[in-house]
Amino acid sequence: MTLRFLPALFALGLACHAAEPSLSPRPNIILLLSDDQDWNGLSTPMHPDLKGSQSDYYETPRLAKFASEGMRFSNGYAPAPVCSPTRISLQTGMSPARLGWTKAAPPEENHKLIEGDCRKAIREDETTFPELLKSAGYATAHFGKWHLTGGGPERHGFEVSDGDTGNRDADPFVDPNPVDIFGMTDRAKSFITTNAKAGRPFYLQMSYHALHLPENAMKASLAHFQEKPAGQMHRDPARAAITLDLDTGVGRLLDAVSALGLEKNTYVIYMADNGGGGGGGGGGKGKGSSLRGGKGGLWEGGIRVPFIVRGPGIAANSWCHQPVVANDWFPTFCRWAGVKDALPAKLDGGDLSPLLLGADQAVKRRDPALLFHFPHYQGEAPQSALRDGNLKLIFYYEDSSRKLFDLATDPSEQNDLSVTRKDEADRLEAKLRSRLTEAGARMPNPNPSYDPAKAPVPPKGGKGGKGGKGGKGGKKTTDAPES
Repeated sequence: MTLRFLPALFALGLACHAAEPSLSPRPNIILLLSDDQDWNGLSTPMHPDLKGSQSDYYETPRLAKFASEGMRFSNGYAPAPVCSPTRISLQTGMSPARLGWTKAAPPEENHKLIEGDCRKAIREDETTFPELLKSAGYATAHFGKWHLTGGGPERHGFEVSDGDTGNRDADPFVDPNPVDIFGMTDRAKSFITTNAKAGRPFYLQMSYHALHLPENAMKASLAHFQEKPAGQMHRDPARAAITLDLDTGVGRLLDAVSALGLEKNTYVIYMADNGGGGGGGGGGKGKGSSLRGGKGGLWEGGIRVPFIVRGPGIAANSWCHQPVVANDWFPTFCRWAGVKDALPAKLDGGDLSPLLLGADQAVKRRDPALLFHFPHYQGEAPQSALRDGNLKLIFYYEDSSRKLFDLATDPSEQNDLSVTRKDEADRLEAKLRSRLTEAGARMPNPNPSYDPAKAPVPPKGGKGGKGGKGGKGGKKTTDAPES
């Protein structure tokens, strides 16, 4: 695959400098990616001072122990409020706006605006970090939900995978292997054991289907939560049950890492692909969350997610409050792996290594502000957002309205400052527009056929998977709206 390089990125700290000492031995890297999980969806807090940053109903004892062993990021973000844009952003290190991939499900019709166009497959000419890690001698594996088509993980840097899977590939898996959590774990244990014995560093990505299909949870887990009093934030027994099952699967994998003696030289990252809840939630706090909104919108509830890292040099029970985003992992992983080549020219992510070692500083990116672009209808109208420091602007395209929040004092986004701090709102709107133009973002446009007397037409479904291991044997299926 052809790489396009930009030597100037060395000056920005986005390249792996050959002059820097490489880690010896090079570390293993494990990324655990959950699906549709609230920022406060664990039984351990995501902010040391906010009571609402942990669940009052779910139980995740293994993830709580894991969090106490590493660093929690209170301002950790998914690049998008739905899943596949986050997944391609993670693989390529670029924002969904730059990639032209902001949603996978088909658009709704008969709205005031025509949604911004987006593609549905990762391209052959796009460099992924697994390709760079593989070229540097790493074994690479991807288990679970791919949801990026383009030939599947093995066409994009992974040596081992479950194939070109999507949402529906988890459907057949029920108790005792709900949504293939434990099957994925067994395959992962085999992969890390083989490479540990061979002395080969590895990258392992566990793209869990959970928290999809909570009805597939273990019967014992469901019975436990049906007997437990509901919380104020979380109260769905089935969702709690599949969360506990996921926690159990994570625990089994971490036990395997420990049994192989790999803990001291293995980075483990846990995060979600987007927030939970659903539908954008513009009217107030999102379902099951101390943050406003949910999946499908750019309120904090849709994009802020659990974000935890354990590994060499990372202090136990430590915290970082700097804003970070999933596409920051591309340059970080490449640095850890000792990749010698310059990185692709248009990376939006920055190296997190200084923060993980205790530095309290902004991440060095092309631009330190975080850009989010969702020109689609999913609960709310098409919108974009920019977080610059503690200030966050949300801009709506139907009526050109905007909202401004200070997330340091108002993480639930209840106090709109766009009028009282108009100069700052103007500055952020100008910066947002500039960033979108520079990225070549695809924008929503007026719909000449819009009829306000007619109801919007919902999407007919997206890519559902082709029947991966244990799947539906190639039967074509469709998704519900983008996950």
